Amino acid sequence: MSKLVRLAVHFILCFIGLFLVSAGIRFLAIRLDWTRLLTLQPEALRTELIAAAQWGLLFALYCSIILGLCFTSREKVIALPAIICMAVLALGLTYGASLGLENLGGMIAGKISTRPVGGPGLILSNPMRPTGTAVVLLDGPSRPGGARVVVMSDRPMIYQETFPSKDAASTIPLAPLGEESPWVFRSIAIDLKLSAEHMRRLYNEGLIPFLVYTGALVILLISFLFIMDLSAWPLANFFLCCLAFRGVLSLESLLNSPSIQGFFKSYLQSYLPISAVVPMIFCVAGLLLYLYSFLVYLARRKIGNEI
Repeated sequence: MSKLVRLAVHFILCFIGLFLVSAGIRFLAIRLDWTRLLTLQPEALRTELIAAAQWGLLFALYCSIILGLCFTSREKVIALPAIICMAVLALGLTYGASLGLENLGGMIAGKISTRPVGGPGLILSNPMRPTGTAVVLLDGPSRPGGARVVVMSDRPMIYQETFPSKDAASTIPLAPLGEESPWVFRSIAIDLKLSAEHMRRLYNEGLIPFLVYTGALVILLISFLFIMDLSAWPLANFFLCCLAFRGVLSLESLLNSPSIQGFFKSYLQSYLPISAVVPMIFCVAGLLLYLYSFLVYLARRKIGNEI
């Protein structure tokens, strides 16, 4: 019983810590993109803040389950109570966090001010993408379509008094702040963003669709507990579990894509609700993995008794 309590405390602390840290990092990344593009929009701050929190919420859900599985395997917690405990905590924490995001986002967004970087005469020349061109914004970044001076390496300086605002952002070099991350990390961030947006839509539809989808996802993720005991090397098991979770995240983005949803509507709409197809796939896959784990447990127990 003490191990189960420790598992619950461990799961809650990991979830809260990962949620706060990942949401903060994601929001800073969004602010950095705004700064690099010189398109700071105070009216969009609340939306982006909630989007960052949703992204961090899904990241925390995945990572806290991985860490919970590690704790269960390392501390030899009985599988069935551990699975139930993690499933209940994951659902409760995810729904509770989603419930508070809307109001909390509005409260925080009103206290955050956005300021354009620099002032009149700001010179933009990105050294990480050398094009031989620099742009001097005479009116500053608050008016990217205003007067400017374009400096080229092989041509005289060009003065432009006005510029169409709709084309201004596309011709201004990116501010030299930060670099693009490797594609591996960007692909994970994109899939997390798509999955977080889908989960937010389900939350707006109502409690039942949200809990059905999230519950099915949690069932599938926790079913990978057997990977933590797959070999004698815990670190190798951990990385294998991370790869399995990455596969689930990719599968989630694929199944929720418009093309796959259109395929489901074409062939399955007359048999069952479309919103239930993806949760059903997750549940069936999770139950098959639970059955596999149970059969492996029975086989090992039988071999142990014979020895």
